[in-house]
Amino acid sequence: MNPQDLRRLLVAGSAIAAIGLGVRSTFGLFLNDINAALDADTATFALAIAIQNLIWGLGQPVAGSIADRFGSARVLAGGALLYCAGVVLMATADSPAQLYLSGGFVIGVGLAATSFSVVLASIGRHYPPEQRPKALGIATAVGSGGQFVFVQVANRIEAASDWQTALVALGLTTLAIAALARPLRGNATAIDGSSADSTGQSANEPAETLRAAIGRASVNRSYLLLCAGFFVCGLHVTFIGTHLIPFLEAEAVSDSVAGLAWALVGLTNIGGSYLAGVLGTRHSKARLLALIYGARGVVITAFVVLPTSDLTVVGFGALIGVLWLSTVPLTGAIVAQQFGTRHSGTLFGIVFLSHQVGAFAGAYGGGWLADRTGDYTASWWVAVAFAIGAAVINLFIDEGPQPLAPAPRRGPVLRIARPAAGLGAVSLFAILSLTTTPNAAAAATDAGSTNAFDRPAIICLLPHPGPR
Repeated sequence: MNPQDLRRLLVAGSAIAAIGLGVRSTFGLFLNDINAALDADTATFALAIAIQNLIWGLGQPVAGSIADRFGSARVLAGGALLYCAGVVLMATADSPAQLYLSGGFVIGVGLAATSFSVVLASIGRHYPPEQRPKALGIATAVGSGGQFVFVQVANRIEAASDWQTALVALGLTTLAIAALARPLRGNATAIDGSSADSTGQSANEPAETLRAAIGRASVNRSYLLLCAGFFVCGLHVTFIGTHLIPFLEAEAVSDSVAGLAWALVGLTNIGGSYLAGVLGTRHSKARLLALIYGARGVVITAFVVLPTSDLTVVGFGALIGVLWLSTVPLTGAIVAQQFGTRHSGTLFGIVFLSHQVGAFAGAYGGGWLADRTGDYTASWWVAVAFAIGAAVINLFIDEGPQPLAPAPRRGPVLRIARPAAGLGAVSLFAILSLTTTPNAAAAATDAGSTNAFDRPAIICLLPHPGPR
């Protein structure tokens, strides 16, 4: 690709990431409106969001595999149609079952086909290795900015009309993904310059099959450690994104300060993601990941130890934002560097599945622990412990091209798919079990309790966009 085509590709991919993540970040704004329309409790909406996250994570490797074989543009276009349909149907849902189908399953599939796994894999396979981390950093930074922008847009549309109109408008916006997808066309074997990828494979050599690539990754220690580290990333960002505002409310922090802190997370995230990509072109990406996770541990520790004040809250938002998604471009670049770009969509999709499992653990586990201890102190310290573990893990990752290895006797897909499917089934069963229990929040209200921790833990699954 010539430089002009590469720039066009990067702009389109960044815009797609911004739309995909931005629209998804607005769903929490419509919680009360949807509950009122369905005459449902919070757990109903929470279950839809939980299904969405599980389907999103489980669908990432599949979407990445299809993109590797048939081209990213086709997957993005198809995902945009599903994404749009899911959001529009969610605006018109008149029963919990329709909400689970639209806001849960359909949007989950659409997200899997339009989010980071497909976009970053396509950008990564077009850019040469020395420029790849920076390009991925730019795409991640712009995608992060979309989370901030679309919340403001959704608020303005809803204020000018109503929540259904806002949701339909957001859904129609996702169709722009299909229009922007053309520069990302081409599959993994049709990319200019693919005669020699980062593993040193030549086009004249036998191409590695997807089964062989997954088999090689499934027994590779560095790849598995990378998955484990990205699990912690998902745990951190979802725990903080879900529970920061409730924590600040319990600490009597004003809405304006809490809102400023959350806004700073989104704003400084842009610079942090870009900076990580730039540094990744010059320094060890695995060491940078270790530094990011370690820095998260330090920032969270300081936030917990220091007295809660406006200054510490705003400072925490600004600092944690720098570290928010800065792991994404580095992780994507390592996957492409370890195994080449031919199957990078699938392999990064599997790593992202680990991220989503961590997201589920951070959202639900953080609330579960807070409910049982009476505050978030223990949850914050668990986040610190995971940060330390992830920092250590990344020190042992070999980010260079990984040697070929014989496939294991057991099917490589099953080695990864079976545990993932099992975890997804157990998680979904846990959600269903919780939603069939009596509503603890209602009981607490009837008893006159005002304790924030009297509500059911399932509420903690909700993505909290911050004060409106």
